[in-house]
Amino acid sequence: MNRDLRPLFEPRSLAIVGVSADPGKWGYWFARDAARGAHRRTVHLIGRSGGELHGLPVLPSLAELPEPPELVVLSVPAAGLEEAVDASLAAGAKAIVAVAAGVGEERERAIAERVRTAGAVLLGPNCLGVFDAAAELDLASNPLPSGPVGFVSQSGNIALETGLLLADVGLGFSRLASIGNQADLDVTDVLRDLAAHAGTKAIGVYCEDFRDGRAFAEAARTAGKPVVLLTVGRTEASTRAARSHTGALTSSLDAVDAACRAAGIHRVETPRRLVETLQALLAAERPRGRRVAVIGDGGGYGAVASDLLGARGLELPVLSHGLQETLRGSLPAAAATSNPVDLAGAGEQDAFSFSRSTRTLLESGEVDAVLFTAYFGGYSSLSDELRGRELAVAADLSAAVHESSRPLVVHTMYWDAPPALALRVTGIAVYRAIEAAVDAVASLVGDARPARPVAETPPAAEPVSGTGYVEARAALAAAGVRFGAAHNVATHEEALAAAERVGYPVVLKALGAVHKSDAGGVVVGLDDEFELLREIDHLRAPSYSVERMENTAAGFELLVGARRDPRFGAVVVVGAGGVNAELFRDTASALAPVDVEGAEALVRRLACAPLLEGTRGRAPLDVHAAAAAIAALSRFAAAHPELAELEVNPLLVRAHGAVGLDARFVRG
Repeated sequence: MNRDLRPLFEPRSLAIVGVSADPGKWGYWFARDAARGAHRRTVHLIGRSGGELHGLPVLPSLAELPEPPELVVLSVPAAGLEEAVDASLAAGAKAIVAVAAGVGEERERAIAERVRTAGAVLLGPNCLGVFDAAAELDLASNPLPSGPVGFVSQSGNIALETGLLLADVGLGFSRLASIGNQADLDVTDVLRDLAAHAGTKAIGVYCEDFRDGRAFAEAARTAGKPVVLLTVGRTEASTRAARSHTGALTSSLDAVDAACRAAGIHRVETPRRLVETLQALLAAERPRGRRVAVIGDGGGYGAVASDLLGARGLELPVLSHGLQETLRGSLPAAAATSNPVDLAGAGEQDAFSFSRSTRTLLESGEVDAVLFTAYFGGYSSLSDELRGRELAVAADLSAAVHESSRPLVVHTMYWDAPPALALRVTGIAVYRAIEAAVDAVASLVGDARPARPVAETPPAAEPVSGTGYVEARAALAAAGVRFGAAHNVATHEEALAAAERVGYPVVLKALGAVHKSDAGGVVVGLDDEFELLREIDHLRAPSYSVERMENTAAGFELLVGARRDPRFGAVVVVGAGGVNAELFRDTASALAPVDVEGAEALVRRLACAPLLEGTRGRAPLDVHAAAAAIAALSRFAAAHPELAELEVNPLLVRAHGAVGLDARFVRG
């Protein structure tokens, strides 16, 4: 459900509660900034001392107001927050911003419930404030730059630094909401608003706690504009920091990354990378494929860029003979034209060689994007004449990009020179660091919002009756995961009879241990009755599983599992299995459930995927059967919220079919 946030971002009337004449207090800053927007809306200042501040009268209480304020900003300590919220609602407020920290979860829940019951919205508490460029609403302590980026952040400092970084490249905020502890409005509420906001062209997010992670992902998928996410959770220390900061329940990064893939969200790890990615994605043009040409006026950066692009899986095709001949027609004899293209100093003699050669590449049809790395902008510092030429080149480059409908990313050490600024004004991203330019190209190539909705969590099924090996295996078999022949036994006689039924050689498993092979509870390759009885006497377990011995050398072992994330629900994980699972750490994950097609895509993302597809003369294995088992496990995991983890390890993928060799459940 979309919340009405117009009173928050575009209030017709505004009240600041807790104003102060002390220039070091929040109440002073809010009153100052509210007064600056008094030509756009009615502004009321509320403070016990009365008098006048910033040219506006100060009233003693909200009850004294002549009209209901649509937005009330509360600059009051935590102890007085509930009383201030109640007074705001009684005065008719439709939106409330609460800055106070240290309120406590129970009090926050009670406050939020009163706000929702009144049909209003609450931002915070423990937040920086709110900003809307078009509405001239700047209530966030520090001046913020205006521009096309909508931003929602749980951290006030990260919001402020992001604003400074955006300003460095001529960008700024269309809207900003500092959501703090998300007692009422959460990250998804604001994301939906930014998606519908005409002035917002791209969305940045800093979030520690996603609340309903799948709703967040689906809102991002359907936003119709790029979404770039900065989050935490890689280390235990970052999780502790988030918890102490906003009381956030963080999600592990594999769950977040699964959601990002499902929704087409770009995840980054620093505020600078957030801004660099947003700068790239604000471009109107998108590549139609992965082919990239590099062009520059020196071999060094061309070589570095080529290596970095290749490491990101992008293609640098050798240009056709005809295209190379066209390029050579206006370049020095020493120029390299295969890709990367090195102008060999042509720019010093003829600045327009930059734009002519770049246009030729953009219009060639042989590449999907161009990375331009050159001493561009540096000539501008030498003379007015050279500055004029570079500005004309910038205009030509911009025209070539927009006429060819193919993107250009520029790297130059003179990233803030007038020609670079001229490119940015026309929507061409310019970077100071070559790795940032390469990342920008990769972001453009990877910018796609999936057509299918983010997987919904199905209704919960009847909880499993037990979580032991036998129960786990039976439940998953009933769900569609195939297992080999096995019998649960307790005595020597039962074990011998079971072995006769499944046929020697057999596997003997002592039941009860989670990692049975590590604990010495699994014995494989028992060839006869003598060996079977000997191992039973050695293990001395309450019960055993006697199973057919599978020929693992004729297939490949996968790990197939799922775990439950507190915000994103069940996440299915596939990786190299058996004894290699913890050795290689080769895994791929997705939000559960997945269908067979999605499961097959997971398998093919693994580094070990070529081993299933047939290498060095080996026959290809039945990836489709493996995918069917993965899909079945994912459906079961999604429908059983009582399970924190479940796993089939290994799932033996054979030339025909796939069979589970072990299973485990962990109750949440």
